[in-house]
Amino acid sequence: MTSLSQAKDLYRMQKEAKKMKKELKKIQVEAEAEGVLVVVSAEQEILEISISPEVARERIPALLKDALNRAMKKAQVVASEKMQGIMGSMGMPTEEGMRGFSK
Repeated sequence: MTSLSQAKDLYRMQKEAKKMKKELKKIQVEAEAEGVLVVVSAEQEILEISISPEVARERIPALLKDALNRAMKKAQVVASEKMQGIMGSMGMPTEEGMRGFSK
């Protein structure tokens, strides 16, 4: 059975998760590959794609894929750093705090 303390902690975690989701939507990350610019939110939602007119049409797919992959990786890093900060402030173990507990 769930104690009152556990229920409060769960509610607080849900509230923090919603707050974090709003914050991640506001953070924008960009990556560029030879005239192809991609902007994504830290929540990994594509916000904008710009392709310079000078980019050769046959190169667009490869450049777009490269820019998207790099932007998404950056967004993952930002989201992870933000999440670790929240988890640490709530007294929960973070990746950094778990390093001493390897197999």
